[in-house]
Amino acid sequence: MVNDKKDAVVEDENTIADNTVVQKYKVAGNIVNKALQTLIQGSKVGASAKALCQKGDHILEQETGKKYKNEPEMKKGIAFPTCLSVNNCICHFSPSKNDPDYTLKAGDVVKIDLGAHIDGFIAVAAHTIVVGATGEAKATGRAADVVLAAYHASQAALRQLKDGTSNYAVTEAVQKIAAEYKCKPIEGMLSHQLKQFKIDGEKTIIQNPTIAQKKEHEKCTFEKYEVYAMDVLVSTGEGLGKELDTKVSIYKKTEENYLLKLKASRAFYAEVKKKVRHDAVQPAQLRGGGQGQDGRSRVRHAQAG
Repeated sequence: MVNDKKDAVVEDENTIADNTVVQKYKVAGNIVNKALQTLIQGSKVGASAKALCQKGDHILEQETGKKYKNEPEMKKGIAFPTCLSVNNCICHFSPSKNDPDYTLKAGDVVKIDLGAHIDGFIAVAAHTIVVGATGEAKATGRAADVVLAAYHASQAALRQLKDGTSNYAVTEAVQKIAAEYKCKPIEGMLSHQLKQFKIDGEKTIIQNPTIAQKKEHEKCTFEKYEVYAMDVLVSTGEGLGKELDTKVSIYKKTEENYLLKLKASRAFYAEVKKKVRHDAVQPAQLRGGGQGQDGRSRVRHAQAG
């Protein structure tokens, strides 16, 4: 369409008003759910978190690769790397090749999250389990409380995601239900609007904001045909996150341009582009990094020049 005021051509956004777009979301969602079920079944006592993350990524890549083969130029693959975050680790634990592993133990509270995309239309999913819990041997105590709090808060949040509702209606619903279980949402965590090839859209929903965050965070109203990834993260503690010395393993390309002077840096960036298969701003797990070097050191190398 044409913006008469600026005489500029603006491309129409692809939204779920188009049935073709809806179908691509559904295909991506089915793939993510398939991988998630496999990971839930594999999250047993003695299982390796690293191996499960690798397995999840393998399923996402393998299954997306089977779709739309008659359209070879279509981009598809992992939208968010598989993560298994255990107990007090809030999110994004996805160890690289040379990172320490974690072996699952009975009673561990395990948060699984991952995402796939078809033509840039992103489906992400997350699920929390208690290792060893079954229908007969149910989780109890605070582990059960926090899982129930997160589940019921997420259901309440989904009911609020409708045309005309404020993003702060979701914030308040999550806060209220978490309090019923004597739990707290993780402070300042954001849920994002999803757009084609964009996992962190402009509109956001904030959890448990501080006074300062509430002043700065932009209020918005949900509109028809918008898509959101709703993240509900709840703690039995104070809901305050802090950075530990665990190494970063998930990276996301920024929209800034920088001239890489070193040949090694250019080669690494080309490798990343090939791995992610597009220039979208979606996160990637650089397992190993190739060329016999650790991926993390190669990121530092690229940042240096």
